[in-house]
Amino acid sequence: MQNGTRLAAVDLGSNSYRLEIGRVDHGQIHRTEYIKETVRQGNGLDSARNLTPEAMQRGWDTLARFAERLAGFKRSEVRAVATQTLREARNRDEFLLRARTILGFGIDVISGHEEARLIYLGVAHTLPHTDASNNERRLVVDIGGRSTEIILGQGLEPEAMESYRVGSVAWSMKHFASGLFTPAAFRAAEVAAKAVLDDALSTYVPDRWDVAYGSSGTIGAVGDVLVAAGNEPGLVTREGLDWLLDKLLKAGSADRLRIDGMREDRKAVIGGGVSVLRAVFDLLEIDEMRVAQGALRHGVLYELLERDAVVADLRSSTVGRLANRFAVDAAQARRVADTAAELFLQLEPRARGASTTSRPGRSLRKLGWAARLHEIGTHVSHSDYHKHGAYILDNTEAPGFAVNEMHWLSQLVLGHRGKLRKLEMVLDDEAFVWQLIALRLAVILCHARRDPDLEGLKIIHSPGSRQFTITTRPDWPELYPQSSHLLREEVLAWQRTNWRIDLAGSLKAAA
Repeated sequence: MQNGTRLAAVDLGSNSYRLEIGRVDHGQIHRTEYIKETVRQGNGLDSARNLTPEAMQRGWDTLARFAERLAGFKRSEVRAVATQTLREARNRDEFLLRARTILGFGIDVISGHEEARLIYLGVAHTLPHTDASNNERRLVVDIGGRSTEIILGQGLEPEAMESYRVGSVAWSMKHFASGLFTPAAFRAAEVAAKAVLDDALSTYVPDRWDVAYGSSGTIGAVGDVLVAAGNEPGLVTREGLDWLLDKLLKAGSADRLRIDGMREDRKAVIGGGVSVLRAVFDLLEIDEMRVAQGALRHGVLYELLERDAVVADLRSSTVGRLANRFAVDAAQARRVADTAAELFLQLEPRARGASTTSRPGRSLRKLGWAARLHEIGTHVSHSDYHKHGAYILDNTEAPGFAVNEMHWLSQLVLGHRGKLRKLEMVLDDEAFVWQLIALRLAVILCHARRDPDLEGLKIIHSPGSRQFTITTRPDWPELYPQSSHLLREEVLAWQRTNWRIDLAGSLKAAA
């Protein structure tokens, strides 16, 4: 990427929304602007795990202000990611539909593992790069509003990562709902946090890391308070946490808390945040933690810098690992992928050789991934394997992919065979339909598990319509009667939707 290029990352966190803008300079990104707004969307989930109208409006209003600042940026220069609150929200699609329109860019809901991976990248890229630091074994902890990520890594490579559903906003709502700071409330909050984080004991043991780093949110806020009190900059210690707890207990409540170095908007969630941080220190036997400058948004920026090469390779590796793990027939997957690509290119010629920063190029690449994984469910059962495959993709950890990207792939896998009524909600998306038609036809043409004869076979889309026409050379239906029959069945399947496939020429005559 050229020096001087501007990149922007938007982090839709549970407590705050952040916009980070940087300029590329010889492989590094230097901040030019940073905006943080406390949205506290994490406390806007009701008992049914739906975002309240007020919480959605707070998010939309903030994104509208960010959008004004992002005017003029290209799609390839901006990435927005959403974390735990929108992972949980049952009505997130309602929120995201308007949010994407307001922001003017896509918003990816990322999994907990993916959030952890990006946090580590953000921390690692903003640390000094020396031989010693590259050999340093790191523990990275990020306590957010509704989740806490813990990662082990070395250099720029994360090695183990996990996301736990415990955070400053969630714990403040649960254990400090009235805003009162009492010894009993802190004891209960720390015990509850340790119960959630207990699984970390087996992976993040002290002999697996040399230095502990804390990223963003709670840890940064605690570090600021300790510096204001005369402690060493950039360091959080057990003694410092004990001192801060004593200050909170003496204040008695968030309303009465007066402490240098703490912003007003942090006071409402500091009780929960400190409880979780103390639990992490105790469980992982941490004596001191360095405050890192890097965070999730920095990881997003550095992946934007390297996105075409690094992330494409990571996603392809993820698809390959899933295919191997679930014993996919590699030859058939390749056959279907190649056939689907050929058909899709007939519908969208601009995708041939297109960059993955372009819409046609991205669509072709996603189609290829779906084709490689379309039989992933057969490892569970051959009966309804497409449903098993969709479930696997919706529920697996997939480094490099956002949650909504994996759901898109799962819907293609679900829809590659059988009735289309199950996809009614996504059949209004033309890009999805084009991918789906190419994949379904490829599966039909490769039904004998050998390379299909595509000579003279054409699929044509009538511009501005919802109609497709399939034609073949004159002798094709007689040479391939089963394929011809399956194509006629496919015509009937689409008649039950708002889209239509017609057969022409010899195929129509054979019908």
